[in-house]
Amino acid sequence: MADPPRRANLLIRRGLPYAEGERLQKEALAGMAADPAAGGWLILAEHPPLVTCGRSGDGGNLLVGRERLTALGIGFHSAGRGGDVAFHGPGQWTVYPILRLDWFGRDLHRYLRLLEECAIRFLSAYGVAAGRRPGLTGAWVGRDKAAAVGIAVSRWITWHGFALNIHPDLPLFASLMRPCGIAAERGGVTSLDRLTGERHGMGETIPVLREALAEVLELEIRDCCCNPAASR
Repeated sequence: MADPPRRANLLIRRGLPYAEGERLQKEALAGMAADPAAGGWLILAEHPPLVTCGRSGDGGNLLVGRERLTALGIGFHSAGRGGDVAFHGPGQWTVYPILRLDWFGRDLHRYLRLLEECAIRFLSAYGVAAGRRPGLTGAWVGRDKAAAVGIAVSRWITWHGFALNIHPDLPLFASLMRPCGIAAERGGVTSLDRLTGERHGMGETIPVLREALAEVLELEIRDCCCNPAASR
């Protein structure tokens, strides 16, 4: 007998405050935990500027103090994901898959590689040959990271996910931190626009990213306009 399809609702939110994004993820996770038949969620967010610090970080890879972040209008948030410091802001999609890890054999490493593959597949659609670097997570083009991955799992359901750079303010990004704790001599950060030499609107990248997520994660994706709590 064939396995039931993996279904996921796609919710897109631009200008989404980070704390609100965490709340939406937790709503989705709670609904899935309460109903074993419930499908998953993909929350595609563009956040106001902020720095997050994952469980592996202690803030030591920030290059400026909290007061400087505040003066620049940049928030700071301790996140429940894995990884170190990361930047989120306009021009970047942060993708939050809230999915059953059972769909991926309860294999966390396999799931991480699949998220990387989503970013690699997305970049490939624009003619960019991205890949992986041994011992490091994310999607890389040469020595530069185009997508960062940091996840969490609760009750065998995934949350958090990956950040994909379309056209964020890369000089600001680099001035604030050593991204993911990686020193400048080991690599930097890059974006779709820098890699292609062309400007890409955030909206126009959504169908390409949606297709990459559907193919790599083997999902049936349904567009959704309501929040997880309202959809129950």
